[in-house]
Amino acid sequence: MWRDVIGSFPTAEAGGPADPVLLDRLERALGQPLPEDLRSFLMESDGLSDDYGTDVVWSAQRILDDNLSFRGNEQFRTLYMPFDSLMFFGDNGGGDQFAFVRAPKSDEVFVWDHETDSRRCVSPNLESYLRSALGSDGEDWYR
Repeated sequence: MWRDVIGSFPTAEAGGPADPVLLDRLERALGQPLPEDLRSFLMESDGLSDDYGTDVVWSAQRILDDNLSFRGNEQFRTLYMPFDSLMFFGDNGGGDQFAFVRAPKSDEVFVWDHETDSRRCVSPNLESYLRSALGSDGEDWYR
């Protein structure tokens, strides 16, 4: 299914499938299950970038590393609201991050604005997010 979505955008660059062992390790380390759509996407493509070089969906390893970094950064704890309820999985190339809310669980995609610490819904699900991000003319499609 995801290859069909990706294939409708010729400039999108998809990776090979993610290692299921890494996905399990990611879930254990973050203490949260991956959203079903994100897990199935990663099983088909371990990351996705667009023709602007933006990481629309990060690799499983980057999802793990960046989420642990955001949650463990002492400076972030003084600057921003907690990140524990979010699972970041992509960015706009300009500092804003895209995430799923994991507590309470939601299929909606949110954007975290790194300048204001705002978190708002930008898409009802992963497929809609992909189509919007890949079909846009730049990093600010969600504004």
